[in-house]
Amino acid sequence: MNTKNINISVNGITRNISNTNELLGELNGVNGVKTGFTGEAGRCLVTSCTRNGNQIITVVLGADTKKQRTSDSVKLIEYAFKNYERVNIEEIVKKEFESWKQINSKRIYINKAKINENYNCNNGIELELTEIQNKIIPLKLGEKEKIRVQINAIYEYEAPVQKNARIGTLIVKCGEEIIENIEIVNKYDIKKNDIISYMLEFIKLLGTGLNSLAQI
Repeated sequence: MNTKNINISVNGITRNISNTNELLGELNGVNGVKTGFTGEAGRCLVTSCTRNGNQIITVVLGADTKKQRTSDSVKLIEYAFKNYERVNIEEIVKKEFESWKQINSKRIYINKAKINENYNCNNGIELELTEIQNKIIPLKLGEKEKIRVQINAIYEYEAPVQKNARIGTLIVKCGEEIIENIEIVNKYDIKKNDIISYMLEFIKLLGTGLNSLAQI
């Protein structure tokens, strides 16, 4: 669909076939897709265009002439590339989440939590985000400045807390429109403290106290 001309051989006779997409080879980045015509639909053109890694598809229906459908397609393509940009939402989300996590993860308290060898549950919880669905989105120029990240979380829990339990939500807005809603979850299973763990903690604290007395 992006080949402008090709020579084919039929019964030993070479023929040149031309693509009916009049924008191929004429407009920067155009690489397809399809022309069409019916009495009711008129002249139609679906165009794919890629520039600097950004791809758009335009659709023109009901044109009276090929010249009109070409002109309208060019206007749509140039307008899109001139007025829109791709915004990396994933990058914004991860940056905001890491900043929030540095301050707030240690504020989340798990009552009766068993000490985990990876981290101390009583001094914080290991958090992560579920998958970001819209990693990169197109926005009109200037709308990137309207993007805001809102994070909500519950700060007190009772052990046990299962792995991937929902701890909060991260909402990405552009103005008043929600463009992404991501869950904040617990990365590890947090078990409830048992009598043995309490005894070990008591012995540890007792040993620390005796060492302090000995130093005095």
